[in-house]
Amino acid sequence: MEDNAKLIDQLKGKYQELKKEISRTIVGQEDVIDKVLISIFSNGHCLLIGVPGLAKTLLVTAISETLDLKYNRIQFTPDLMPSDIIGTEILDNNKEFKFIPGPLFANIILADEINRTPPKTQSALLEAMQEREITAAGVTRKLEQPFFVLATQNPIEQEGTYPLPEAQLDRFMFSVVLDYPTLEEEISIVENTTGEGLKKLNKILSGQEILQYQSVIRLMPVPKHITEYAVKLVAKTRPGKPGAHESAEKYLNWGAGPRASQFLIAGAKTHAALQGKYSPDIEDVKYVAESILRHRIFKNYKAEAEHISVEELIREFLK
Repeated sequence: MEDNAKLIDQLKGKYQELKKEISRTIVGQEDVIDKVLISIFSNGHCLLIGVPGLAKTLLVTAISETLDLKYNRIQFTPDLMPSDIIGTEILDNNKEFKFIPGPLFANIILADEINRTPPKTQSALLEAMQEREITAAGVTRKLEQPFFVLATQNPIEQEGTYPLPEAQLDRFMFSVVLDYPTLEEEISIVENTTGEGLKKLNKILSGQEILQYQSVIRLMPVPKHITEYAVKLVAKTRPGKPGAHESAEKYLNWGAGPRASQFLIAGAKTHAALQGKYSPDIEDVKYVAESILRHRIFKNYKAEAEHISVEELIREFLK
């Protein structure tokens, strides 16, 4: 326990270093950076949603530069095939089949504009996200750990896109919405990016350290009433089920599944550890709730007609 406490103290320091280093390239977006780092230390995947030009790709690239891990960017397009991302077998000079690994064989994957590729390719990514392995030519190959997918999606342009299936959305721990910068932040962005160019960032954490921190976070004790709070919060989202909130009955078609409860506790543990706490509290659960529930609850026609957002409903449940 003493060693675990030391590691959590150490993690808090590393987390501050990471944020300081990332801020050399990324102006503002504090909450988004927090959520991406929480998903990494929770061994989860993160979906970043925002209009073009909000530095989604730059943010992921900046985070990858501060981590001593193999990073690959995959630009998703309508003609992308599963073999383009998982790899393919070729006939070598000895007339034997040799497997050439695709870009999924890395630690950090930036799945850029993930909704632009057909379901067949999305399903290949789904196996990697869930099982941390891929199957090619009948052979299953394990992916190197740590492994996480940071995907981006443009919410306004729907032409030529393939909506992500609910099963794949559920694999993402967080769905994080990026907003426009403030006036001061945008002035700072323009000054930083129209001068001498972007700075090269320093490596702060290795893959081995990330795995060590992930392990200590998993072992963090959680009081029973915190687990109960998380499970009851998820139950509030399920219309027609015991414990459902009246707003869920009125405005939702269906709510979040048990994976949301698991992610609420995993995210609360990680948020607590990054703040230097040895156990999560209700505030930690509340901090991660919106990003975990946003893509797991589905509105009905009445909610659409009354222009009620998913975020408004989640805030209602949190009250």
